[in-house]
Amino acid sequence: MDERHIRVTKTARYFSLGAPGPGVQQLWVVCHGYRQLAKRFLRRFHPLDDETRLIVAPEGFSRFYLDDGTRQHGKDDPIGSSWMTREDRENEIRDYIAFLDRVLDETTRSLGGGPESLTVLGFSQGVHTVCRWVVAGDFEVARTVLWGGYPPPDLDPERSPARLAATDLVLVRGLTDRHVSEESHGRQERRLDELGIPFRTLTHQGGHELDPDLLGKLSD
Repeated sequence: MDERHIRVTKTARYFSLGAPGPGVQQLWVVCHGYRQLAKRFLRRFHPLDDETRLIVAPEGFSRFYLDDGTRQHGKDDPIGSSWMTREDRENEIRDYIAFLDRVLDETTRSLGGGPESLTVLGFSQGVHTVCRWVVAGDFEVARTVLWGGYPPPDLDPERSPARLAATDLVLVRGLTDRHVSEESHGRQERRLDELGIPFRTLTHQGGHELDPDLLGKLSD
């Protein structure tokens, strides 16, 4: 059995919050987690919409119904999406990096040039997504927020230390997050220390979720 690949044109989507204009000082690119859709994810950022930020939420290519698949789907059944799986992963990664590049280019043009600062935030599965994108690119990132996850183990060893060290790297952990224990968090901090990547850690009292109070502090 031979495995073959072809390149096709696919229509991807993203959502934005805020309007491009002279008052925009910050651009945020925020990537959702597994089983989420960008539109619903972006609603969590409404308190940050004060005309000084443009917040853009790209959506993973793979959408699917969230039920168990044992019945016919109806128009009200919830849908989620994913950035990738382990299947054909290298092509999946290349495709979503190219997609995020296009989103950044289009958004930057809408602002008439680069914003004063770019914040990249990934939540859960979106953490791996933004890490790979930041490391692969050459654009300037003021801050990278990894919320509920950590850099993937397969990051480019040549580029990742310099690229991640050049941004304000923020790790965010919910103290009751069942996906991120204190022990595993400590291992990840030691890993970043060994790579020589500066970072800071912020915590909140919740679980595997965006905390509105901490999100507001990050926006300040």
